[in-house]
Amino acid sequence: MKVVLQRVLNASVTIDGEIVGKIGRGICLLIGIAESDQPEDVEIVADKCVNLRIFEDDQGKMNRSLLEVGGEVLAISQFTLLADSRKGRRPSFINAANPRKGNDFYNYFMDRIRSHGIHVESGRFGAMMDVQLTNYGPVTIILEEK
Repeated sequence: MKVVLQRVLNASVTIDGEIVGKIGRGICLLIGIAESDQPEDVEIVADKCVNLRIFEDDQGKMNRSLLEVGGEVLAISQFTLLADSRKGRRPSFINAANPRKGNDFYNYFMDRIRSHGIHVESGRFGAMMDVQLTNYGPVTIILEEK
């Protein structure tokens, strides 16, 4: 599992000209599920996302979590994070989960974040999406399990 976490002031996702998800201050997550991923991997990464201390405290140090600041999450499925581009010029996506597993684990990931009381908005699994965000900092972190 690979997740790209971006701290944002706001973010939205649009499909066919319609905004389907929109958040204010929080994190935008690009989520790639691998065929080898297990439910425990989803739990570990989701819990890390809500507890990672990436928001400023009163002294301006990154010392507060998403939970502590009451932030929101925009979750976007993105199988291309699993691209293997070591050979040739066309990336291989053979390590990405099959669509059924990918969708199930994507939904499980969002449910796990919601279980912490976090408001989650999302795109649509498998859709062509336009994502807009204002990266705050910028702060971008790659989380991998395995």
